[in-house]
Parts: sequence; C-alpha cells; structure tokens
Amino acid sequence: MTAESDKHGAPQIEKDPVTGTDTTGHEWDGIRELNTPLPRWWLYIFYATIVVAIVYWVLMPAWPGLHGATTGVLHQSDRANVEVEVGKLKAMRATETAALGGSSLQQIVHDPALQRYALSLGAATFGENCAACHGQSGTGSKGYANLRDDVWLWGGSLEQIQQTILHGVRSGDPEARLSQMPSFGRDAILKPEQVSDLTEYVVHLSHRPADAAAVARAEPLFKDNCATCHGPAGLGDQSRGAPNLTDAEWLYGSDRQSIHDQIWNGRGGVMPAWGKRLDPNTIKALAVYVYVNSGGQ
Repeated sequence: MTAESDKHGAPQIEKDPVTGTDTTGHEWDGIRELNTPLPRWWLYIFYATIVVAIVYWVLMPAWPGLHGATTGVLHQSDRANVEVEVGKLKAMRATETAALGGSSLQQIVHDPALQRYALSLGAATFGENCAACHGQSGTGSKGYANLRDDVWLWGGSLEQIQQTILHGVRSGDPEARLSQMPSFGRDAILKPEQVSDLTEYVVHLSHRPADAAAVARAEPLFKDNCATCHGPAGLGDQSRGAPNLTDAEWLYGSDRQSIHDQIWNGRGGVMPAWGKRLDPNTIKALAVYVYVNSGGQ
C-alpha cells in the first residue's frame, strides 16, 4: 500500500484523468481514492431528518431519566390514551354488565341478549387469562383439561364451573377444589411390579386389550387402594375430583407409560383462583362461556 505525499508529508491531491474528480491523495495498491461529494438531494434529506428528530424531541416523550422520561410539549401518553379508551368502553358496557350482575347464571343462559353479551365478554376474558393453558380454542393439552367436551372432573353445571373458576384447583384458596392422587410408586406404597399390574388393570377398565394375568393380580390392589375415590367400577367421583377410568378421556395421557407414570408419581395440577383477579360479573360471563361451548351438564 502506498500514498503519494508532498515534501511536508501531506497527501498529494491530484485530478483523476478519467472522471475529472479530485483525488483524496490516498492510494491503495495502485487504486486512487476519489473525493466524490455526496449528492445534494441525499444531504438535504439527511439534514431534514436531523430537524425532524429535534422537533420530535421537543414535542414528544423522548429522553429517559432516572425517574421517567421527558414528557414533551404535547404531553403525549399512549398509556393515558388507552386508559381513556378502556374507560369509554366500560361506560358503554355498563348497562349490560349491570344486567349480568342482577341475573342468575340460568337467566343469563336462557336470555338471548344476555347470553350474547356474556359469550362476547367470556371469549375475551378466556383469551387473556385461560388460553395460555387450555389453548385458544379451549381443547387443552396433556395436563390441561379439554373444556370443549362434556367430561368434567368437578362437575359441568353452571354453578360447578363457576365454583371452579372462582376458587381454582389446589390453588391455596380456602374453598379450592382439592384432591390428592397418592404417589404409589415414588412413596413406596406399592411395589414396582404392583404398579405395573395396576397399569394393566386401568388399561382393561378403559376397554382395551390388557395382560389378563396382570389384571387378575391387580383387581384386589385396585379395590384396596383406588376404589375409594374412583369407585369399584372405576367410574370416578366428581365430588372428589376423581376421573372416570372407563372412558376415552385422559388428562395426562392414555398410553401405558403415561398411566404408569400417573400411578407412580400421583401428579396433580394447579388451577389459579380467579375470584380475586376478576370481578364477579366477568366470572359469570366466563362460566357461561365455558358452559355453552362445552355443552355443559
């Protein structure tokens, strides 16, 4: 790399013979750098953006500080605008919301206008608070209940659904739904081979092919350890939150490994109590939404 310099060491500026443009005096491997000015239109746009930025800094919130940001001459606040819009929406819905509060769940379901409003409010509330676990469509996933069928651990009447939403499941609320599946394997209540036999017995209860010898061995085990909650025939008990073991609906999976893991570990999920997070009328709307979309009991 070379660069031509005058006697004082400064780069020697020459005119490029091809373009007629001055050079900067720098040369790299025989290639001379041209001192080509930026287009005026580009410079004008650049200067304009600087002016716009300065005006924006003056008019709008822009510069952060230790306890907030500059508010700007216009005092623009998206948060304040949203609060105003939400206030307008609440005022617009006040009459319908008050009607929900003055009506029973049964009255809401059987009144077409009230039901439409409850479903609208319930859908929005479900999307914001429940869809993260139960899915946007409410069909659930492994470990999270499907709210679109008519299979219920704690009952599917309007009042039962409302109770579950209000107080949750194993949420710590004094009135929460509470059930406890023992960890038969992890806590050494049963031997590993007994857990395997019980797995076959549960598969048998759900009307699928199972090891006949294991089913015979597990029958007294089921009677002594499981029938108190699930019933002698495995039909479950909604008052205890014990699932029906004879149908095709499974919270934690229906394959043998999932059933074995459930017997071994005794898993039990938690549903939040929404009574202190949502107002009573919203709880009503959410209960109606779940009930109507599931064909509740």
